[in-house]
Amino acid sequence: MPITFAVRGDYIQLDQLLKAANLVTSGGAAHAAVEEGLVRVDGKLESRKRAKLRPGQVVRFDGQEVTLVAAAD
Repeated sequence: MPITFAVRGDYIQLDQLLKAANLVTSGGAAHAAVEEGLVRVDGKLESRKRAKLRPGQVVRFDGQEVTLVAAAD
């Protein structure tokens, strides 16, 4: 089931998103997932743990899809 995540501000870092969306239990687990090549952003493998993600992007991890949207003011 797809997840929609509202980004407050201009961006959210990939490791923070994985934790905030409850896809991992800790920041360390988020870093490990990225290092192991388990995370895709817009269909491409993402190797930067702190990649800046913006509304409109789609993250895939562990069978989940997270679509980023701008937070309502």
